[in-house]
Amino acid sequence: MSDREFDVVIYGASGFTGRLVAEYLQAEYGGTNLKWAMAGRNVEKLSAVRDEMGVSKDIALIAANSDDPASLAEMAARTKAMITTVGPYQLYGEPLLKACAEGGTDYVDLCGEPAWMKDMIDRYDDVAKKSGARIVLSCGFDSIPFDLGVLFHQNHSIAKHGGACENIRCRVRGMKGTFSGGTAASFMETMKRAQKQPEILDWLKDPFSLSPESGAPQPPIHKPMEEADLGSWATPFIMASINTKNVHRSNALLDYRYGRDFKYGEMVLTGPGEKGEQLARGMAKSNAFGDNPPKPGEGPSKEERENGSYDVMFVGDAPDGTRIISSVKGDKDPGYGSTSKMIAEAALALVQDVKGSGGVMTSAPAMGEALLGRLQSHAGLTFAIEQGA
Repeated sequence: MSDREFDVVIYGASGFTGRLVAEYLQAEYGGTNLKWAMAGRNVEKLSAVRDEMGVSKDIALIAANSDDPASLAEMAARTKAMITTVGPYQLYGEPLLKACAEGGTDYVDLCGEPAWMKDMIDRYDDVAKKSGARIVLSCGFDSIPFDLGVLFHQNHSIAKHGGACENIRCRVRGMKGTFSGGTAASFMETMKRAQKQPEILDWLKDPFSLSPESGAPQPPIHKPMEEADLGSWATPFIMASINTKNVHRSNALLDYRYGRDFKYGEMVLTGPGEKGEQLARGMAKSNAFGDNPPKPGEGPSKEERENGSYDVMFVGDAPDGTRIISSVKGDKDPGYGSTSKMIAEAALALVQDVKGSGGVMTSAPAMGEALLGRLQSHAGLTFAIEQGA
């Protein structure tokens, strides 16, 4: 792919998240030798966004439409890696993923739609392996901080404490910001599809539905519980449904680096005592997206994005008995500010840092340590060992 015109193309660059990705690439890599372009259905809109986001007029604009497979194939053939922010993916995503898988073009998206992801693995994993395309799903807040957080934690446990932790509890300690409109819309589309295909509900419940085989029974994470050793109550985390699937797929693609009996669960910590219990039970009954979630193409103000953050903890006991506590923290709101930086760095890691065979993958086996380093150097994420060094 060394002779391709672009290193990266952003498809959906006139949408809310897409324009943030373009803004980030300009701010972080403007003036470098990175060759990138903005793509979407309407060149006039792309031109307006390019001006609005302060992107150099030297950045090319490409017209392509998910209703026109030929335009997608032509676009994919021009770039080494494709970033797509156009969701819900189960409505708009397959034609571009297909073009990349067939054309040997690396691909990253923001998908958190497990039923569609299962379909794409079944249909295009072998195609991508043949072409050499690395098709990497879920390269935003779902699921990079969680997938790479487990990798970081386990790499430390293996290197320092005699092997991987058999059980890791992921607990969200803090999150300031909103889910994206795309995330909310994707969830609603998944529920609509489940009404027509009841088996999808089984896929959603199964933490191994994206893995080549099932594993050990997993910890309970679907109702509030008190965790005395953490000094807090915990309540279900809506993103656990997709994150746990991606983490288990990563384990399988890493040749079961975490062990074949690996257990993993995610919840949100709500605090100690009666107040923590009330909050946990109240959150468990509430709509995680709120009464008026943003629509695709909408999102928070720049100030709200800048003031957002998240703090995720991972707890596991190593084979030598050492309790390891690690964390991943982000310096922007999860759904937009941090996500736009993560997906950009994921694409650049594929282009600039890592070689590998093709297939439909997750972030840990596809980019691993290279992406982890990029996120800390460029994207405002911090990975740390807090206990058990």
